[in-house]
Amino acid sequence: MDETEFWELIDAAREAAEGDPEEQADVLVDRLLLLDPDLILDFARHFEARYNRAYRWDLWGAAWVLLDGASDDAFDFFRCWLIGQGREVYEGALHDPDALAELLDPFDEEIDGDGEELGYAADEAYEQLTGTVAPDLGIAPAPAEPEGSPVDFENERALAARFPRLWDRFRE
Repeated sequence: MDETEFWELIDAAREAAEGDPEEQADVLVDRLLLLDPDLILDFARHFEARYNRAYRWDLWGAAWVLLDGASDDAFDFFRCWLIGQGREVYEGALHDPDALAELLDPFDEEIDGDGEELGYAADEAYEQLTGTVAPDLGIAPAPAEPEGSPVDFENERALAARFPRLWDRFRE
């Protein structure tokens, strides 16, 4: 599976689920079950690589503003959700996290920002298809600390200055 096929699966599942992240995960599992186990593992590798790539302080700060706070777990689930939004939103957020203010339309705090189930979709499909737990993907884990300059989550003034468009849209 190449990168384009990975993103096509993500997009098709999101569209079928009409943007609901939990439903998107269910649809994704169903679609992955149509593939052979090696392709499911390829999908999992693509997902994990993007998940690790998004382990950055600036994205955590953007998640903090969007979600009005983001614990370690909430940021993990946010990264899964961000991947689930598709290539354009994901890459745009990596390029400029503050651009999420324009990239996310609409944003419902009740359902958006938490894609925990998306992070398990490939493992669930693999296990359903093979009856065994997915093997190690051979991908290096994310670093112990996020990349980039730390964000002072408790300093609202600093957050507003670092993420002005997100702050204007989601916090004022």
